[in-house]
Amino acid sequence: MAELVYRPVIGLARTLFKVWDLKIDCQGSENIPRSGGAVLVSNHISYLDFIFDGLAALPQKRLVRFMAKESVFRHRISGPLMRGMKHIPVDRKQGEAAYAHALDSLRSGEIVGVFPEATISESFTLKSFKSGAARLAQEAGVPLVPMALWGTQRLWTKGHPRNFKRSHTPITIRVGEAMEAPREQYAGAITRRLRERVQELLEAAQRAYPVRPKGADDTWWMPAHLGGTAPTPEQLRTAQAH
Repeated sequence: MAELVYRPVIGLARTLFKVWDLKIDCQGSENIPRSGGAVLVSNHISYLDFIFDGLAALPQKRLVRFMAKESVFRHRISGPLMRGMKHIPVDRKQGEAAYAHALDSLRSGEIVGVFPEATISESFTLKSFKSGAARLAQEAGVPLVPMALWGTQRLWTKGHPRNFKRSHTPITIRVGEAMEAPREQYAGAITRRLRERVQELLEAAQRAYPVRPKGADDTWWMPAHLGGTAPTPEQLRTAQAH
């Protein structure tokens, strides 16, 4: 079936990346299967993460169908685009329909993109993973492909203004080897292993990242454990409790 929306959107994204002069370093795309279903699993630090996750699949000539919150599909601009690209709406109160939709996509040979943290991590560290990605891979009989992004939070993230000017921002993407999700294993155990893989890839992306904060007012995008001023997970939990 012709991709009348997805491919033009990819072309637009690539043009914008050139305008913004982004320095994209993507390694490991060969780990994404060239054919058949797979669950692509990524950390989540920016509103733009799905674009860069999808970019990593293009060398393998694959398009990724992302699971995204249903409100994005109701927006007058993003809604028609998301539907046209065959992404999967998720109503958090009624997740069964989204799960069934994703399962159908995987069984028909599609790659489905999942953010198992569910929401953007404001600490820029990995939050706990929900088990849905592992369960989808188990039920559909497809592999899990872990990946990590770093630098996307500097463009547009929760609680900070967008930065779409020509800023030469580096974006580092690391895709790991596919891992199996055997049906006989407990989904929680697979999820723990998956999170460990994503954590390893995230640390590799951070080590490879070519720049550091320019000064004291530019440390917001670095997590506290790396010397930055992003709130720690504990500080966020405390703030949410009050």
